[in-house]
Amino acid sequence: MSFRGKPIIPAPPRVISPSPTPSEIQDEAAQESYLGPVTRSAAKRRQTGNIALQQPLHENVDEESDPELRRARTRSRSPIKTRRVNGLTSAKSGRASKSKKKEKEDVKVKEEAISNGHLAPPTPGYTPTAAGWDWRDFSRSPSPLGLIPIHRHFKIFIHKHEVPRKALHVSIGFLVYWLYVSGTQTSSVTPFLMGALIPIATTDYLRHKYASLNRFYVKCLGALMRESEYAGWNGVVFYLLGAWAVLYFFPKDVAVVAVMLLSWCDTAASTFGRLYGRYTPRLRRNKSLAGSLAAFIVGVATAGWFWGWLAPRTGPFPGDEQHPFMFQGFLRLPAFASNALGLSESESVIGGPVALGLLSLWSGLTAAGSEVVDLFGWDDNLTIPVLSGIGIWGFLKVFG
Repeated sequence: MSFRGKPIIPAPPRVISPSPTPSEIQDEAAQESYLGPVTRSAAKRRQTGNIALQQPLHENVDEESDPELRRARTRSRSPIKTRRVNGLTSAKSGRASKSKKKEKEDVKVKEEAISNGHLAPPTPGYTPTAAGWDWRDFSRSPSPLGLIPIHRHFKIFIHKHEVPRKALHVSIGFLVYWLYVSGTQTSSVTPFLMGALIPIATTDYLRHKYASLNRFYVKCLGALMRESEYAGWNGVVFYLLGAWAVLYFFPKDVAVVAVMLLSWCDTAASTFGRLYGRYTPRLRRNKSLAGSLAAFIVGVATAGWFWGWLAPRTGPFPGDEQHPFMFQGFLRLPAFASNALGLSESESVIGGPVALGLLSLWSGLTAAGSEVVDLFGWDDNLTIPVLSGIGIWGFLKVFG
């Protein structure tokens, strides 16, 4: 058959794209002729047989019918690979999160460096506020935390609020009340107090000499102690010494009231000072106006209750003639004062509720003052009964 006269039309040249289509990848892979560009790691994994060839995509769109799509496909025939996007974040947000984390770590390290594990008032580096005081002075226990084991287990009940210690403190006042209404004289109580004071003080002295004894002592009586007493004298020693002093040296009524003021006024001052001391001025370290007002009110109520209600309704008791009351129900101006004012003897004497009210007010003032004052750094369990007894005794000595 002759082909003369027929023009020879050459076949159009085939342009091979750098990125073949999925169908071409399959055909060429079968012929081992051409493969698209791959990375070294992908080629290495293919050689080991870990990665299978990507399956061709099923194209349902007719490219011949859509010239725009055909033109777009000729630009790039790379296989479409889906890739999972893992939470993209901006460089700014990453730096911000790192800086916040670093700041938190710095603050934590700083707190660990500064904190000494105490619930005590601020350290020497503490700077007071403009008012000269801070509520933390009154809401925390004045003793450190960590020396007595039971304080670590009961930080609120025992360490911060000192509930067992205050319960013992208050119970002494009721014990005095029971002894009084039972007719026990003060001279009968002082030997027992001294008999308890000597062994307790001796044990307290020896425990500071022997560490093993101190650990056993603290283990047994830690709930009734402040941790500041771990290396110091126990407050019970001063309590017994103060009670013995007033019961031994002062008249019966003055001594009984002084011990009651120690028992109840000191507890009231501590409790209300920690609750409301942040709202009132600070009188001195760990002493607030709120605590002093509580001590004053409780002192007035205690003195009025004893001389106005308890004493007239109980007694006299056997032996009262050797232990007479100093307050007999009336107050008298001194002779020089009545003469200076030109008052007669009857005009210079007051009695009844007026005299009782004046004595009660003075007792409250002495109780609050003895609770606030710092006398040579002595324990308030000693200064409160002694100073209160001196104050009441002096008042009745002048006006009684």
